[in-house]
Amino acid sequence: MSTDNAAERLGVHHLKRFWSTTLSETRKSEEWVAHNTLLCGLRVGLRETFDYLFQQRPSFAEFESWILEKNSGFISPARIESLNEALSESGILGRTADPNAEPVLTAADLAFWDRNGYVILHDAVPRENCQAAVAAICDFLGVHLSRPETWYGGPQGHSIWIPLLHHPALWANRDSPRIHRAFAQLWGREDLWSSVDQAGFNPPERCGWKFPGPHLHWDVSLAQPIPFGVQGMLYLTDTAADQGAFTCVPGFHRRIESWLESLPAGADPRKHNLSSLAVPIPGRAGDVVIWRHELPHGSSPNRASLPRVVQYIRMYPSHWEYNPVWR
Repeated sequence: MSTDNAAERLGVHHLKRFWSTTLSETRKSEEWVAHNTLLCGLRVGLRETFDYLFQQRPSFAEFESWILEKNSGFISPARIESLNEALSESGILGRTADPNAEPVLTAADLAFWDRNGYVILHDAVPRENCQAAVAAICDFLGVHLSRPETWYGGPQGHSIWIPLLHHPALWANRDSPRIHRAFAQLWGREDLWSSVDQAGFNPPERCGWKFPGPHLHWDVSLAQPIPFGVQGMLYLTDTAADQGAFTCVPGFHRRIESWLESLPAGADPRKHNLSSLAVPIPGRAGDVVIWRHELPHGSSPNRASLPRVVQYIRMYPSHWEYNPVWR
Protein backbone atom coordinates (compact mmCIF):
# COMPACT_ATOMS: atom_id res chain seq x y z
CA MET A 1 0.00 0.00 0.00
CA SER A 2 1.49 3.31 -1.08
CA THR A 3 2.24 5.90 1.59
CA ASP A 4 3.64 8.62 -0.66
CA ASN A 5 3.32 12.32 0.03
CA ALA A 6 0.20 12.93 -2.02
CA ALA A 7 -1.81 15.94 -0.89
CA GLU A 8 -4.00 15.28 2.13
CA ARG A 9 -7.32 17.08 1.91
CA LEU A 10 -8.19 16.96 5.58
CA GLY A 11 -4.79 17.69 7.06
CA VAL A 12 -5.13 15.17 9.91
CA HIS A 13 -1.61 14.10 10.83
CA HIS A 14 -2.28 10.53 11.95
CA LEU A 15 -4.85 9.64 9.31
CA LYS A 16 -2.60 8.37 6.51
CA ARG A 17 -0.69 6.13 8.91
CA PHE A 18 -3.97 4.70 10.21
CA TRP A 19 -5.17 4.00 6.66
CA SER A 20 -1.88 2.44 5.60
CA THR A 21 -1.30 0.23 8.64
CA THR A 22 -4.92 -0.93 8.72
CA LEU A 23 -4.94 -2.07 5.10
CA SER A 24 -1.51 -3.67 5.40
CA GLU A 25 -2.57 -5.27 8.72
CA THR A 26 0.50 -3.91 10.51
CA ARG A 27 -1.38 -2.08 13.26
CA LYS A 28 0.43 -1.97 16.59
CA SER A 29 -1.37 -2.45 19.90
CA GLU A 30 0.25 0.67 21.34
CA GLU A 31 -1.51 2.74 18.66
CA TRP A 32 -4.98 1.53 19.66
CA VAL A 33 -5.67 4.60 21.82
CA ALA A 34 -4.53 7.01 19.10
CA HIS A 35 -6.72 5.20 16.57
CA ASN A 36 -9.76 5.58 18.81
CA THR A 37 -9.07 9.27 19.37
CA LEU A 38 -8.60 9.75 15.64
CA LEU A 39 -11.93 8.15 14.70
CA CYS A 40 -13.82 9.87 17.52
CA GLY A 41 -12.41 13.22 16.40
CA LEU A 42 -13.42 12.51 12.81
CA ARG A 43 -16.88 11.48 14.02
CA VAL A 44 -16.90 8.06 12.43
CA GLY A 45 -17.63 4.76 14.10
CA LEU A 46 -14.95 2.18 14.80
CA ARG A 47 -16.77 -0.75 13.23
CA GLU A 48 -18.10 1.16 10.22
CA THR A 49 -14.59 2.45 9.47
CA PHE A 50 -12.93 -0.96 9.62
CA ASP A 51 -15.78 -2.48 7.59
CA TYR A 52 -15.32 0.18 4.92
CA LEU A 53 -11.54 -0.21 4.78
CA PHE A 54 -11.51 -4.00 4.66
CA GLN A 55 -14.44 -4.37 2.27
CA GLN A 56 -13.67 -1.52 -0.14
CA ARG A 57 -9.87 -1.22 0.25
CA PRO A 58 -10.01 2.43 -0.85
CA SER A 59 -7.20 4.71 -1.90
CA PHE A 60 -6.27 7.33 0.67
CA ALA A 61 -8.13 10.00 -1.32
CA GLU A 62 -11.22 7.79 -1.38
CA PHE A 63 -10.90 7.24 2.38
CA GLU A 64 -10.78 10.99 3.02
CA SER A 65 -13.81 11.49 0.77
CA TRP A 66 -15.70 8.82 2.74
CA ILE A 67 -14.89 10.59 6.01
CA LEU A 68 -16.09 13.91 4.58
CA GLU A 69 -19.30 12.25 3.40
CA LYS A 70 -19.92 10.96 6.94
CA ASN A 71 -19.49 14.57 8.14
CA SER A 72 -21.97 15.98 5.62
CA GLY A 73 -19.13 17.31 3.51
CA PHE A 74 -17.40 19.55 6.04
CA ILE A 75 -15.11 19.30 9.07
CA SER A 76 -14.30 22.61 10.72
CA PRO A 77 -10.65 23.73 10.80
CA ALA A 78 -11.01 24.16 14.57
CA ARG A 79 -11.89 20.47 15.00
CA ILE A 80 -8.97 19.43 12.79
CA GLU A 81 -6.64 21.61 14.84
CA SER A 82 -7.93 20.17 18.12
CA LEU A 83 -7.61 16.63 16.81
CA ASN A 84 -4.05 17.18 15.63
CA GLU A 85 -3.17 18.57 19.05
CA ALA A 86 -4.81 15.57 20.75
CA LEU A 87 -2.72 13.19 18.63
CA SER A 88 0.53 15.04 19.35
CA GLU A 89 2.95 14.49 22.22
CA SER A 90 1.49 17.47 24.05
CA GLY A 91 -1.98 16.02 23.63
CA ILE A 92 -1.05 13.04 25.78
CA LEU A 93 -1.00 15.36 28.79
CA GLY A 94 -4.51 16.57 27.97
CA ARG A 95 -6.38 19.23 29.87
CA THR A 96 -7.58 18.69 33.41
CA ALA A 97 -11.24 19.29 34.16
CA ASP A 98 -12.10 22.97 34.59
CA PRO A 99 -12.39 23.56 38.35
CA ASN A 100 -14.53 26.65 37.71
CA ALA A 101 -17.13 24.84 35.60
CA GLU A 102 -20.44 24.28 37.32
CA PRO A 103 -20.66 20.56 38.20
CA VAL A 104 -23.61 18.49 37.07
CA LEU A 105 -22.81 15.60 39.41
CA THR A 106 -23.25 16.54 43.06
CA ALA A 107 -21.11 15.40 45.98
CA ALA A 108 -23.82 12.85 46.76
CA ASP A 109 -23.73 11.63 43.13
CA LEU A 110 -19.97 11.19 43.30
CA ALA A 111 -20.19 9.34 46.60
CA PHE A 112 -22.79 7.03 45.01
CA TRP A 113 -20.44 6.58 42.05
CA ASP A 114 -17.52 5.62 44.28
CA ARG A 115 -19.67 3.10 46.16
CA ASN A 116 -21.62 1.56 43.29
CA GLY A 117 -19.53 2.14 40.17
CA TYR A 118 -22.36 3.79 38.26
CA VAL A 119 -24.27 7.04 38.44
CA ILE A 120 -27.40 8.53 36.84
CA LEU A 121 -27.35 12.05 35.45
CA HIS A 122 -30.95 13.19 35.31
CA ASP A 123 -32.18 15.49 32.54
CA ALA A 124 -28.93 15.16 30.62
CA VAL A 125 -30.72 16.29 27.46
CA PRO A 126 -34.09 18.00 26.96
CA ARG A 127 -37.10 15.75 26.43
CA GLU A 128 -37.56 17.17 22.93
CA ASN A 129 -34.07 15.86 22.06
CA CYS A 130 -35.20 12.41 23.15
CA GLN A 131 -38.36 12.66 21.09
CA ALA A 132 -36.36 13.66 17.99
CA ALA A 133 -33.97 10.74 18.46
CA VAL A 134 -36.85 8.29 18.98
CA ALA A 135 -38.49 9.59 15.80
CA ALA A 136 -35.22 9.09 13.87
CA ILE A 137 -34.81 5.54 15.17
CA CYS A 138 -38.43 4.63 14.45
CA ASP A 139 -38.18 6.06 10.94
CA PHE A 140 -35.00 4.06 10.33
CA LEU A 141 -36.68 0.86 11.53
CA GLY A 142 -40.08 1.49 9.97
CA VAL A 143 -41.61 1.37 13.45
CA HIS A 144 -44.80 2.99 14.74
CA LEU A 145 -44.89 3.00 18.53
CA SER A 146 -48.68 2.81 18.49
CA ARG A 147 -48.61 -0.35 16.34
CA PRO A 148 -46.92 -3.31 18.10
CA GLU A 149 -46.93 -5.41 14.93
CA THR A 150 -44.24 -3.05 13.53
CA TRP A 151 -41.83 -3.54 16.45
CA TYR A 152 -40.40 -6.81 15.16
CA GLY A 153 -38.54 -7.94 12.06
CA GLY A 154 -36.83 -4.66 11.22
CA PRO A 155 -33.53 -4.25 9.35
CA GLN A 156 -31.57 -4.99 12.56
CA GLY A 157 -32.82 -8.59 12.57
CA HIS A 158 -33.07 -10.43 15.89
CA SER A 159 -31.04 -7.83 17.73
CA ILE A 160 -31.61 -4.80 19.95
CA TRP A 161 -28.65 -2.97 18.31
CA ILE A 162 -29.67 -0.35 15.78
CA PRO A 163 -26.94 0.61 13.26
CA LEU A 164 -28.04 4.24 13.03
CA LEU A 165 -24.99 6.41 13.69
CA HIS A 166 -25.02 9.78 11.96
CA HIS A 167 -28.48 11.24 12.31
CA PRO A 168 -28.42 14.89 13.50
CA ALA A 169 -30.74 14.02 16.40
CA LEU A 170 -28.16 11.57 17.73
CA TRP A 171 -25.37 14.10 17.34
CA ALA A 172 -27.40 16.69 19.23
CA ASN A 173 -27.33 14.33 22.22
CA ARG A 174 -23.64 13.49 21.87
CA ASP A 175 -22.93 17.23 21.90
CA SER A 176 -24.88 17.81 25.13
CA PRO A 177 -22.90 20.11 27.46
CA ARG A 178 -24.36 18.36 30.53
CA ILE A 179 -23.22 14.95 29.32
CA HIS A 180 -19.77 16.34 28.54
CA ARG A 181 -19.56 17.89 32.01
CA ALA A 182 -20.51 14.60 33.70
CA PHE A 183 -17.83 12.67 31.81
CA ALA A 184 -15.33 15.48 32.49
CA GLN A 185 -16.01 15.21 36.23
CA LEU A 186 -15.51 11.44 36.20
CA TRP A 187 -12.43 11.46 34.00
CA GLY A 188 -10.98 14.60 35.58
CA ARG A 189 -10.26 15.71 32.02
CA GLU A 190 -11.64 18.40 29.73
CA ASP A 191 -10.31 17.08 26.41
CA LEU A 192 -13.07 14.58 25.69
CA TRP A 193 -14.08 12.98 22.42
CA SER A 194 -17.42 11.27 21.86
CA SER A 195 -17.48 7.84 20.27
CA VAL A 196 -19.94 7.12 17.46
CA ASP A 197 -22.02 4.33 18.95
CA GLN A 198 -25.31 2.75 17.93
CA ALA A 199 -28.81 3.19 19.24
CA GLY A 200 -30.90 0.46 20.85
CA PHE A 201 -34.49 -0.74 20.43
CA ASN A 202 -35.60 -3.49 22.81
CA PRO A 203 -39.25 -4.50 22.22
CA PRO A 204 -41.31 -6.58 24.66
CA GLU A 205 -40.77 -10.32 24.48
CA ARG A 206 -43.47 -12.29 22.71
CA CYS A 207 -43.93 -15.64 21.05
CA GLY A 208 -41.25 -15.84 18.35
CA TRP A 209 -39.17 -12.99 19.74
CA LYS A 210 -37.15 -13.56 22.89
CA PHE A 211 -34.59 -11.18 24.28
CA PRO A 212 -31.33 -11.84 22.33
CA GLY A 213 -28.93 -10.14 24.75
CA PRO A 214 -26.46 -8.77 25.46
CA HIS A 215 -26.67 -10.30 28.91
CA LEU A 216 -24.14 -9.50 31.65
CA HIS A 217 -20.69 -9.03 30.15
CA TRP A 218 -17.56 -6.87 30.17
CA ASP A 219 -16.31 -4.84 27.20
CA VAL A 220 -12.68 -4.74 28.37
CA SER A 221 -9.94 -7.21 29.18
CA LEU A 222 -10.16 -8.71 32.65
CA ALA A 223 -6.38 -8.99 32.87
CA GLN A 224 -5.24 -7.10 35.95
CA PRO A 225 -4.96 -4.24 36.45
CA ILE A 226 -8.06 -2.95 34.65
CA PRO A 227 -7.39 0.70 33.78
CA PHE A 228 -10.07 3.27 34.59
CA GLY A 229 -12.69 3.67 31.89
CA VAL A 230 -16.38 4.50 31.61
CA GLN A 231 -19.33 3.88 29.32
CA GLY A 232 -22.75 5.47 29.09
CA MET A 233 -26.30 4.99 27.86
CA LEU A 234 -29.00 7.62 27.34
CA TYR A 235 -32.61 6.63 27.95
CA LEU A 236 -34.72 8.10 25.13
CA THR A 237 -38.01 6.88 26.61
CA ASP A 238 -39.20 6.48 30.18
CA THR A 239 -38.03 3.00 31.11
CA ALA A 240 -39.27 0.89 34.02
CA ALA A 241 -37.18 -1.79 35.71
CA ASP A 242 -39.01 -4.57 33.82
CA GLN A 243 -38.89 -2.76 30.48
CA GLY A 244 -35.53 -4.09 29.30
CA ALA A 245 -33.68 -1.70 31.58
CA PHE A 246 -29.91 -1.48 31.77
CA THR A 247 -28.62 -3.91 34.41
CA CYS A 248 -25.33 -4.15 36.27
CA VAL A 249 -23.76 -5.57 39.42
CA PRO A 250 -23.36 -2.49 41.65
CA GLY A 251 -20.09 -2.18 43.51
CA PHE A 252 -18.36 -4.99 41.62
CA HIS A 253 -15.47 -2.66 40.77
CA ARG A 254 -14.49 -2.83 44.44
CA ARG A 255 -14.11 -6.60 44.48
CA ILE A 256 -13.41 -7.73 40.95
CA GLU A 257 -9.72 -8.28 41.67
CA SER A 258 -10.35 -10.57 44.64
CA TRP A 259 -13.18 -12.32 42.77
CA LEU A 260 -10.89 -13.09 39.82
CA GLU A 261 -8.24 -14.44 42.18
CA SER A 262 -10.82 -16.71 43.83
CA LEU A 263 -11.76 -18.49 40.59
CA PRO A 264 -10.35 -21.97 39.98
CA ALA A 265 -7.24 -22.15 37.82
CA GLY A 266 -8.13 -22.02 34.14
CA ALA A 267 -11.72 -20.86 34.75
CA ASP A 268 -13.15 -18.39 32.25
CA PRO A 269 -14.57 -15.46 34.27
CA ARG A 270 -16.80 -14.49 31.36
CA LYS A 271 -18.70 -17.78 31.66
CA HIS A 272 -19.43 -17.27 35.36
CA ASN A 273 -23.11 -16.57 36.01
CA LEU A 274 -23.53 -13.36 38.03
CA SER A 275 -27.18 -12.78 37.12
CA SER A 276 -28.35 -13.27 40.72
CA LEU A 277 -26.38 -10.13 41.65
CA ALA A 278 -27.65 -7.99 38.77
CA VAL A 279 -29.87 -4.99 39.44
CA PRO A 280 -32.04 -3.26 36.79
CA ILE A 281 -31.57 0.51 36.63
CA PRO A 282 -34.77 2.28 35.50
CA GLY A 283 -34.72 5.84 34.19
CA ARG A 284 -36.66 8.69 32.64
CA ALA A 285 -36.28 9.95 29.10
CA GLY A 286 -33.21 12.18 29.14
CA ASP A 287 -31.38 10.31 31.90
CA VAL A 288 -27.84 9.08 31.25
CA VAL A 289 -26.45 6.06 33.09
CA ILE A 290 -22.65 6.07 33.26
CA TRP A 291 -20.78 3.05 34.60
CA ARG A 292 -17.24 1.86 35.17
CA HIS A 293 -15.69 -0.74 32.87
CA GLU A 294 -15.23 -3.17 35.74
CA LEU A 295 -18.97 -3.64 36.28
CA PRO A 296 -20.64 -6.64 34.64
CA HIS A 297 -23.48 -5.04 32.71
CA GLY A 298 -26.01 -5.66 30.01
CA SER A 299 -29.58 -5.17 28.90
CA SER A 300 -32.48 -7.29 30.13
CA PRO A 301 -35.65 -8.94 28.79
CA ASN A 302 -38.46 -6.48 28.21
CA ARG A 303 -41.56 -7.77 30.00
CA ALA A 304 -43.50 -4.50 29.86
CA SER A 305 -45.87 -3.26 27.17
CA LEU A 306 -43.67 -0.70 25.36
CA PRO A 307 -40.21 -0.85 23.75
CA ARG A 308 -37.09 0.46 25.44
CA VAL A 309 -35.32 2.99 23.20
CA VAL A 310 -31.79 4.17 24.05
CA GLN A 311 -28.66 5.76 22.64
CA TYR A 312 -25.20 4.58 23.67
CA ILE A 313 -22.78 7.39 24.48
CA ARG A 314 -19.14 7.18 25.54
CA MET A 315 -16.56 9.91 25.95
CA TYR A 316 -12.82 9.43 26.17
CA PRO A 317 -9.98 11.88 26.80
CA SER A 318 -7.31 12.30 24.12
CA HIS A 319 -5.19 9.68 25.85
CA TRP A 320 -6.21 6.88 28.20
CA GLU A 321 -4.71 3.70 29.54
CA TYR A 322 -5.67 0.21 28.48
CA ASN A 323 -4.35 -3.29 29.00
CA PRO A 324 -3.41 -4.93 25.67
CA VAL A 325 -3.44 -8.40 27.24
CA TRP A 326 -6.87 -9.95 26.70
CA ARG A 327 -8.40 -12.19 29.32
